[in-house]
Amino acid sequence: MERHLLFYILLATIPVDGSYDFLINNIRNLKKRNVADANTDGIDIYRMNIDSHITSRFAHNIITSRAINFGNASKEAFFDVELPKTAFITNFSMTIDGVIYPGTIKEKEAAQKQYQQAISKGQTAGLVRASGRKTEKFTVSVNIAASTEVVFELAFEELLKRRFGYYEMFIKVNPKQLVKNFEIEVNIFEPQGISYLEAEGSFITNDLLPVLQKSFSGKKGKISFKPTLDQQRTCADCLTTLLNGDFIVKYDVNRKATGNLQIVNGYFVHFFAPKNIVRLPKNIVFIIDVSISMRGRKLIQTKEALLKILEDIKEEDYINFVLFGSRVHKWKDTLIKATPENLVEARGYVQQIGIAGWTNLNGGLMAGIELLNEAHKNGFLPERSASLIIMLTDGRPTKGELNTDTILENVKNAIQGKYPLYNLGFGYDLDYGSLEKMASENNGLARRIYEDSDSALQLQGFYDEVANPLLTEVELHYPENVISDLTQNNFKHYYDGSEIVVAGRIIDDVLNSITADVKAHGAEDDLTFSEQSDIHQTAQAFEDQQYIFGHYIEKLWAYLTIQQLLEKRNSAKGDEKTNLTAKALEMSLKYKFVTPLTSMVVTKPEDNIDKAAIADKPLEAEATQQSVPVYAYPSFTSSSPRHRYTSVDGDPHFIIDIPEQDDHLCFNIYADPGEILNLIRDPSTGITVNGQLIGNKQSNNDVQPQNSYIGRLGILNEELNLKLEVTPEKIILYNGTKQMTFTWLDEVTLLHPTLTLKIIQKKSLEVFMGEGATFVIILHQTWRRNPKHGDFLGLYALDSHRLSEHTHGLLGQFFHPINFTILEVHPGSTPEKPDATMIVKNHQLTVTRGWQKDYTENSKHGTNVPCWFIHNNAEGLIDGTYTDYTVSSLF
Repeated sequence: MERHLLFYILLATIPVDGSYDFLINNIRNLKKRNVADANTDGIDIYRMNIDSHITSRFAHNIITSRAINFGNASKEAFFDVELPKTAFITNFSMTIDGVIYPGTIKEKEAAQKQYQQAISKGQTAGLVRASGRKTEKFTVSVNIAASTEVVFELAFEELLKRRFGYYEMFIKVNPKQLVKNFEIEVNIFEPQGISYLEAEGSFITNDLLPVLQKSFSGKKGKISFKPTLDQQRTCADCLTTLLNGDFIVKYDVNRKATGNLQIVNGYFVHFFAPKNIVRLPKNIVFIIDVSISMRGRKLIQTKEALLKILEDIKEEDYINFVLFGSRVHKWKDTLIKATPENLVEARGYVQQIGIAGWTNLNGGLMAGIELLNEAHKNGFLPERSASLIIMLTDGRPTKGELNTDTILENVKNAIQGKYPLYNLGFGYDLDYGSLEKMASENNGLARRIYEDSDSALQLQGFYDEVANPLLTEVELHYPENVISDLTQNNFKHYYDGSEIVVAGRIIDDVLNSITADVKAHGAEDDLTFSEQSDIHQTAQAFEDQQYIFGHYIEKLWAYLTIQQLLEKRNSAKGDEKTNLTAKALEMSLKYKFVTPLTSMVVTKPEDNIDKAAIADKPLEAEATQQSVPVYAYPSFTSSSPRHRYTSVDGDPHFIIDIPEQDDHLCFNIYADPGEILNLIRDPSTGITVNGQLIGNKQSNNDVQPQNSYIGRLGILNEELNLKLEVTPEKIILYNGTKQMTFTWLDEVTLLHPTLTLKIIQKKSLEVFMGEGATFVIILHQTWRRNPKHGDFLGLYALDSHRLSEHTHGLLGQFFHPINFTILEVHPGSTPEKPDATMIVKNHQLTVTRGWQKDYTENSKHGTNVPCWFIHNNAEGLIDGTYTDYTVSSLF
């Protein structure tokens, strides 16, 4: 039995969004690990330490896990830790039998080559890096011989950002077993002095409260948490642990109007967060996607967030809303003041927001920007105020301008650097890389909103960060000819509760002091701040403290510089991108940071077999392109006229998405139980999907024809030699001659370089095959004693544009554009379902306006999708007749 050693740590800053990225040799089963696994097979975690040193917001963290195999046979153990997305790994090592195997930082291509060379020789101790909201998971496995100790040590560094008036260290604790020596220790040194320090834990009971020690005085603060073995127990005789939840450290520093300037060893850092500044009026345009993919819970949560935001809008602020679906709708012709009367009207407007077709992203952005431009031009807004745009979308453009590069150019030309654009990306079925680039080019930032129960709070939380602008056009100046390699030193806005950080090199060897001048526009006047510091002043501040790590200001400068080079690289092209990449790579190697351009490789020779681990860090946009979504029920959008989704579900009914015409077509296939239908066939990629029908439960006395449903699905990838058989009872994966079987009670993720398979217990199965489409299979379970219906399946095809133009099948033929014309709409046999004449494929058909069930958002009850229903087994719409698609075998 495998023994999994798990420990998760999470440090929270402004969330930088994430996605899945997997690097692994063979398929690996990541079934949920449970408490019953703990301490049962001879491997014991006898020590876990998190040692964090924070100096001037820059955190240096070391996680150490010591384990020993008390058994008489070798066992596999895992070092598993979640890191902040904004952090860079700086070291990883394994110590086995007293021998240290250190990690080495290399350029990514060279590291990958070394890693592949190692795994080509034998079983690999691999890495799986799965991004969550704020973290990236780092996992390494190692075989521990009998009576042998192994020590894992991981170091990473991060600049903590200030939000809402404090810095926060967020640690997610989950060791999964009792640990004899468990300790968290956080030491903080702030030259400005610490004004506030708190620590709390969601798992800390009254008995554990005395174990949590916190203290601060002057420039130093300390947090310690060291529970004994008995204090960790869930009950007196239990073997399970209480240590499962969130451990949070919050602190802030003393502030003055001019900021804080520090100089150490030829580098300086300037922290600017002035106090007692009058708030500026805010002019804000909300641009909201209301396309069909926003239906259901996403739209409800968006409206909840907007209503809450309207409660917090100040009366001196100005607001407007722009909604974009197939068409663009402005609430008002200009921005209006947030008077109580206008806010009442705004709340009414938000409450009635509904879905409106497809995604005219360009139109929505252009309308919102034009509103601000015209309001400023016509003098409707206060001269001294802060203007900004917040745009929310969950998809790609499918209406109007579809070329992303053109949209980015349009936005940049329209804004002309006058105000920041903040892009919120809802979920994963969107081009997040373009949203990041667009925001970066327009002085803003992008943030991913996760499709969870707290999505409304995520939206509101982002707004709270920008709710109170204090300064605009902030420029930080330093002496010329003595400073080089300055990080970003001009900012459109400064918001209450945040902090601006600038660092640079001092190139004058005899310079003993430096002066920083800050200029900005305030609510009443233009403001100037001046701060001076010298080497002796900073040295005096650090004189008494003992736990400063190395030349921290130089590391802080390098950290900021690399981050900003990578951000600029995202938007650059040609030679500029090449130069930025080279500079970021050079600094990543020099300062030993694992960045999107580098990797860390740990190689352990054992019995002439190299075992290797590789630590990788893709860019958010790159990770999204290389990965599968992490949600259970996807949203469906399009990136071009060919990007559509189709589905077969129910009895069985087919829903065909026609984004070119903002509509759907649907039809039923009335075939006999037992028949197998070819749904998708792509000879270019080798992907085939077939479905076998089952019927209702019925007795021999039944004379009515029974409905049929999808009871068995077969997905074949000839190129990968993979077959997947899915029934309502089990899921079988055939990999060549190998076979793996699961049930719908499993919560499983299977990983492979060209395959990801994810089972959401009793709900759905998501299958992603390399460059091909993504398929989501919905499980429909009925009451076991239901006299009529049995369990059945639904198939939904995403990213169908990834399959070739030769794709066909009952579903596959609709992955290509199809045009139709509706004429002569007239009353039908049912008042709410009019009939019409459809011209399609040179056929004239009688069709009926109705709806079919889409079960992606609600697998039990479904959502009605309006569509034109084609009768007679879709004759005239599909190529040939449905019997042309029957096949003899599931594969």
